[in-house]
Amino acid sequence: MELSLPPKVTDRAFARIAEITEGSDGPGCLRVAVSGGGCSGFQYEIELDDPKDDDLVIEQDGVRVLVDPVSLPFLSNAVIDFTEELIGAKFAIDNPNATSSCGCGTSFSM
Repeated sequence: MELSLPPKVTDRAFARIAEITEGSDGPGCLRVAVSGGGCSGFQYEIELDDPKDDDLVIEQDGVRVLVDPVSLPFLSNAVIDFTEELIGAKFAIDNPNATSSCGCGTSFSM
């Protein structure tokens, strides 16, 4: 059995979060959560938010990513990245726990 580790956040993702939140009066952290739903059973929710007491906080140079305790097991050993492609730019999650995913990139099954 693979050791359960918190998700890793790439330098590209941290840089994009810093760009998004710089000079903003709104929430200063990126929250990555997993909820039931989507086309494959689970879906990722990515939004700006403020930290809560029980969040895992992944921080680099003052930029923070938040993961709630319920989502953490679903994101064990995952990599949170930011990609730019011809069809657009987005935060992407490479999740070794997902047995399949949907073409939309935000829905997966385990």
